[in-house]
Amino acid sequence: MVGSLVFVFIFLFSLTSYLSLRRGKREPQRRAKLPPGSMGWPFIGETLQLYSQDPNVFFASKQKRYGEIFKTHILGCPCVMLASPEAAHFVLVTQSRLFKPTYPKSKERLIGPSALFYHQGDYHLRLRKLVKGSLSLNAIRNLVSHIETAADSALDSWDGGRVINTFQEMKKFSFEVGILAIVGHLKDHYKEELKKNYCILDKGYNSFPTNIPGTPYKKALLARKRLSQILSDIIRERKENGLVEKDLLGCLLNSKNEKGEALTDDKIADNIIGVLFAAQDTTASALTWIVKYLHDNPKLLEAVKAEQKAIHKLNEGGKQPLSWSQTRKMPVTTKVILESLRMASIISFTFREAVADVEYKGYLIPKGWKVMPLFRNIHHNPEFFPDPQKFDPSRFEVAPKPNTFTPFGSGVHSCPGNELAKLEMLVMTHHLVSKFRWEVIGSENGIQYGPFPIPQQGLPARFWKEFTSRKESRVPTHSRF
Repeated sequence: MVGSLVFVFIFLFSLTSYLSLRRGKREPQRRAKLPPGSMGWPFIGETLQLYSQDPNVFFASKQKRYGEIFKTHILGCPCVMLASPEAAHFVLVTQSRLFKPTYPKSKERLIGPSALFYHQGDYHLRLRKLVKGSLSLNAIRNLVSHIETAADSALDSWDGGRVINTFQEMKKFSFEVGILAIVGHLKDHYKEELKKNYCILDKGYNSFPTNIPGTPYKKALLARKRLSQILSDIIRERKENGLVEKDLLGCLLNSKNEKGEALTDDKIADNIIGVLFAAQDTTASALTWIVKYLHDNPKLLEAVKAEQKAIHKLNEGGKQPLSWSQTRKMPVTTKVILESLRMASIISFTFREAVADVEYKGYLIPKGWKVMPLFRNIHHNPEFFPDPQKFDPSRFEVAPKPNTFTPFGSGVHSCPGNELAKLEMLVMTHHLVSKFRWEVIGSENGIQYGPFPIPQQGLPARFWKEFTSRKESRVPTHSRF
């Protein structure tokens, strides 16, 4: 049950947003009508309905009733929801200039106002080119052995049969890889300070945004200041040593605009923290779902094991490192990853805001309204993916129809680090299935959000190296591999 404080917060937030919207509201043009749908109660709209049930059920029921374009009112904002590939492509690609990214100011304060995903125009294009270039296929191919080391270290720490929170452990792994790709090999004290303060920021990101001392949000703001200082020290040291690296930090430091101006340290810090934030939870969530889906599909697990153990054998039982070319030749595992991304839909939707009155298929999207392409609804549409609730990697033997599969978003604001994320998943899966067996604790199949979807309780599980013996656990377990 949603707590009373949450209801009070939702009401006050919605009331404030509603009154602000009313002050700047103008009459919509008469040439087009608003999409069908319900705006719910005054002030609070349908926010309580959304948060009192699975968001996917909420959106799916709306689509079933009103079609692929419908309106609602959540978190104080009138919204138009889009559940068709064509509509999502219209907003994110062909007419992206008419829809700007939008985030709460409380979130911007924690990440940094200069982070690329808060912007449009020339600044965004410049930063996106830098980020995408530093995380391109050519750039990350040299990271395979380092990602292997991180995966081995993570898995070794899980060995022995103690119950772990799979999601939290995957977050530690993805943080290590993120740091490696973004700022390279750091001194231990820098890495520990980054990790400690980033963890505080992460915990406060989705908390109630208040400046009261001792609250998670206030702690997160203080941690954000410390992160800026740590990064400033790293930047100063790299400049003093005259190091020219090809990681993201190196790309940002060496960049100059058409006037010959370099990025300020604050802008560099905002973008480093932004990329790290965007990369960690999403990749960790996807990896956690991969563990669960393999757990739930024993025959499929055996097929993935056979593929990865063949590579493991070629590498003399792990004595030789995994090569870049080997990661490009994992067809079974790759299809499992793609199907996991479709089923879980880590990025279930995205927020945009109309910067002008926009007409689409006879419907009006008024200026200032939020627009939400619903990726999950598209990924679970039986028209594009037959029997969508069934985990079936073979569906990716044929490429999906255009714009129907967008696990990393679409258009100029799609994830620039998607190739790094997929490489992480391939390397971790290789080491997991070729060296370990595991059992998932409990039998819950629900989903929780924080904000990305993860299995209930982060998927508690026990892991053992295959060549080690173990005593039977006293805790009831399910599906051992």
